[in-house]
Amino acid sequence: MAWRLLVNVDDYLAEAERRRASVRPADVPTEVRYPLGEIPIGDQVREWAKRRGDAVAVAFYGREITWAELDELTDRAAGWLESHGVRAGDRVGVLLPNSPQFMIAFLGILKLGAVHVPINTMFREHELRHELTDADVQVLFAVDSMLEVLGNVIEETSVRTVLVTSAYEMAGDEAPPPAPPATTSAKVPEYDTWADVLAADRAASREVDLDALAALNYTGGTTGLPKGCEHTQRHMVYAVAAWMTASNITAHPVLLCHVPVFWIAGEDMGLLSPVITGGTVVILARWDAETVMRTIDKYKVEVWIATVDNYIEIIEHPRVGDYDFRSLHTPLAMSFVARVDPEVRTRWRAASRSDGILREAAFGMTETHTMDTSTYGLQDEDWDILNEPGQCGLPVPGTEFMVVDPATGQPLPFGERGEIIERSPSILTGYWRKPEATAEAIRDGWLYTGDTGFIDEAGCLHYLVRNKDMIKVNGMSVFPAEVEAFLCRHDDVETAAVVPRPDADKGQIPVAFVKPIQGRSIDADELRAWAKTQMATYKVPEVRIVTEYPMTTTGKIKKAELAIALQQR
Repeated sequence: MAWRLLVNVDDYLAEAERRRASVRPADVPTEVRYPLGEIPIGDQVREWAKRRGDAVAVAFYGREITWAELDELTDRAAGWLESHGVRAGDRVGVLLPNSPQFMIAFLGILKLGAVHVPINTMFREHELRHELTDADVQVLFAVDSMLEVLGNVIEETSVRTVLVTSAYEMAGDEAPPPAPPATTSAKVPEYDTWADVLAADRAASREVDLDALAALNYTGGTTGLPKGCEHTQRHMVYAVAAWMTASNITAHPVLLCHVPVFWIAGEDMGLLSPVITGGTVVILARWDAETVMRTIDKYKVEVWIATVDNYIEIIEHPRVGDYDFRSLHTPLAMSFVARVDPEVRTRWRAASRSDGILREAAFGMTETHTMDTSTYGLQDEDWDILNEPGQCGLPVPGTEFMVVDPATGQPLPFGERGEIIERSPSILTGYWRKPEATAEAIRDGWLYTGDTGFIDEAGCLHYLVRNKDMIKVNGMSVFPAEVEAFLCRHDDVETAAVVPRPDADKGQIPVAFVKPIQGRSIDADELRAWAKTQMATYKVPEVRIVTEYPMTTTGKIKKAELAIALQQR
C-alpha cells in the first residue's frame, strides 16, 4: 500500500493548479519556452556560434571567449577526447575549479555523447577514489593542485589518461585571487596539457541522443558514500529552459557565477544557462565581494545567484556606492545560514540602488537538476517572505509537486506537513548502479525526496527541512552516515555518531561522538587531523570521545539526545 497513492491524483493536481492560477504572474507562460528548441547541448553551441558568433559567451578575469571561439574550443576538446578513445557513453571525469577549461571540457564531453562526471576539487583521497572508481572514469581533466591527491589513488582506479591544466591558464589581464599551489606526483608522471586540447583536430558533428546518459552528478546519501544521479541532456535542457520561463528571463542575459560549477546549481547557472539562452556568463573562481561588485558594474550583469550572507557582505561593504548595480534585475538568494527577510530585502534595494528585488532562487536537489520552482512575481508587499515559512514559490512549467504522508503515500490536505514528492521531466533516470536505491526513490513516476514541507492555500511549495540526517555547513550538504563511515575506517574507532551543532557563522557544524575500540584510546585532535586527510574540510567534524551512547530499546543510538546535549553545553 505504501507504494501507491490512495486518492485521485489528477483531482489533487488540478486543484493545486487552480489555486496557483490565482497568484501566477500574468507574464509567466504555462508552457516551457525553448529558445532553440529541445535539441542537444552541442547543437545549441553550434547554433549560437552561427547566430551570435562575435558575442561574448564566457568571460574570465579579463579573458573573453566568443560563441564562435567556444564552438571551436569545445570541438577541439571533443577531438582530444576522441583521440584518446572516448566514445558515446564513456564516463569522463572533470576535476577542475571554476574556469573556461571546465566549461570547454563539459561541452566537449556532451558533443561526443559521452558522460560528464564533475568532481569536487575540495575532495581528499577517500572521496576522490570513490567517485573515480564508482563511475569507472578512464579519462580525467584535472587541475594541477590536485595532482598529489590524485597520485595517491590513481593506481586503484581505471583512470588511464589525465589532462592537467592550471586554475588560471585561461585568465586574462585582470588579477584573479590566489590559487592553491600546483603539486606533483611520481604516480602521475605523464599527462597531457591544455596545449594538447588547443592543438587537437576538431571533432565532427554527430547525432547525440537526448535521452542517453549524459552526466553522473554525485549526491550524498544517508546510507554511506555518495550516489551518482543519472541525468540526460534532455534533463539539462528542460531544467534550465523551464526555470528561465518561470522567471520570465528572455533574450540573451548576462549571468554571473561564482558558486562552484561542479555543484549542480553551479552547473545550471554557470554552464547550462548561457548555452540555453545564448547569453554571456562571467565566471569567477570564488567569492570575493570587491570582484563581484566590479564585475556586475563592468559587464552589466542581469542574473546572479549567491548566498544571503554574500549579499549582506556587499550591503555592508565600504565601497558599495562606487559601483552601478542597476542592470541586476534578477538577484537570486540561497538561504543557507542567513535568510531573505524584509529587512535584508530593503537594505539590498537601498545599497544596490536597483529595481531588482532580492528573492529566493528555487527549491531543488541534485536528483531533480535543482531548478524546480520560481518565486518570480510573488514579492508584492513581501508576500513571499511574510507568508508561512519556507516559501519556495510555484513549480516551473511541466513540474508537479505533492505532499504525502510518508507512511502511506496518501496526499495530504493543503497546509499539512509531510514528505515532498515531485514529478518532472528532469528527475534522475536512476542512481548509477544502485537499482534498490532507485526503486526506493522513484515510485510510479514520482521522486520521493525525503524532504519535509507543505503546499499552501495558494498552491505554493514550502520546504521546511531536509532529510533529518542532513547537516548544512555554509550551504554545503554533510551527511552524517558518510562522515561516520570515514571515521570508522580509523584503526581505533569502533563507532561514530554524527549530529549537527548550531553555529552562528556556518549555520551548522558536524560533531562526532566517537567510541574507541575496547582497550584503545583516541586523542580527539589527532583524530580530527587524520580526518582532514580523508574528507573535504567542511565535512571534518568536531570530535567528542565517549564510552557509551544513549540507546533505544531496539539498539539504535539516540542521536536526538546527543544533539540536545550539545545545545546544553
